[in-house]
Amino acid sequence: MRAQSALVTGYPNFVVKRLVERLTSDGQTCWVLCKSDYEDEAHSYFAGNKRVRLISGDVVAMDLGLSGKEVKALRDDVAVVYHLAGRYYLGTKEEEMERVNVDGTRNLLAFAAELPSLDRLVHYSTAFVAGNREGVIMEDELLWPQKFRNAFEATKFKAERIVRQTMDDLPISVVRPSLVVGDSRTGEIDHMDGPHFFMHVLVNLPLDIHLPLLGKGVYPLNLVPVDFVVEAMAGIAGDSRAVGKTFHLVDPNPLPSRAVFEHICRAANKKPPRRSIPSNLATVLMKMPGLEKHWRSPRLFVEYLNQLVLYNWMNTLEILNNTEVMCPPFPSYVDKLVAFLKSKKR
Repeated sequence: MRAQSALVTGYPNFVVKRLVERLTSDGQTCWVLCKSDYEDEAHSYFAGNKRVRLISGDVVAMDLGLSGKEVKALRDDVAVVYHLAGRYYLGTKEEEMERVNVDGTRNLLAFAAELPSLDRLVHYSTAFVAGNREGVIMEDELLWPQKFRNAFEATKFKAERIVRQTMDDLPISVVRPSLVVGDSRTGEIDHMDGPHFFMHVLVNLPLDIHLPLLGKGVYPLNLVPVDFVVEAMAGIAGDSRAVGKTFHLVDPNPLPSRAVFEHICRAANKKPPRRSIPSNLATVLMKMPGLEKHWRSPRLFVEYLNQLVLYNWMNTLEILNNTEVMCPPFPSYVDKLVAFLKSKKR
């Protein structure tokens, strides 16, 4: 019997949770790799989902830390691998980022190479492997930027480079999402960093005042809802034309950051931003002693607000063009994001 199940790494990442739910709702069986620290949580989260097979392991370990019996089961059953395991939190030490994002990817590729019925390996990269590059970023290029802003960008770049070097040997597709926000239908998200940090502050601010914008607000802010990212990955994994290609999972028509925050304010019945704080000043303030640890993610988001970059998405368009999968425009789902953030008011 031909293998047909999927192996998904990276639990408890929110995108992983939603991806597993999407795949199993479509009738697929999912082997979900999670570290022992998260076993109880994973069993609780997927309780009742009979298509989920939880396995305890770690991408940094040989054979993903699995037993011989588990390895055999996966080799007999897995046809698609979704590799989302990684360290994303910017407070993580650089050595740990390197170990998980780079060495873990190398281990995963070695494991996938031993799957006899592998149809596809989807590697979850990021649009920010481009570092501080500006202008148009092409999907099929991976150029070392003048500067990486953090270890996350640098290690994801290294990981993608390793993956690309393996494309001649394995059926690989690379996906590069931009800034992932909540579900376009429900607004749901499980973390309040990056864009959600500022959205949460803005939506739940007790005073109805004009807040200043961080930067001029004229550059595009590329946001994608998690449901689009998940649907796009599933579509790419199932299309033979996607083998050996890289895909920007982005908003093809991103709004300027000022317009994004104006839409958020309108949905939250708040006053829109007025005036602005120079982005370089805001970045310096967030680097002050005592603030750096807590403002690292918001500070990086400020830098993204003020970067003139456009992501080419021709590969993505080719695969998704004749499907119903498309990135919805931000104004069409901002009300859902705001409503969810209001429900999480503390």
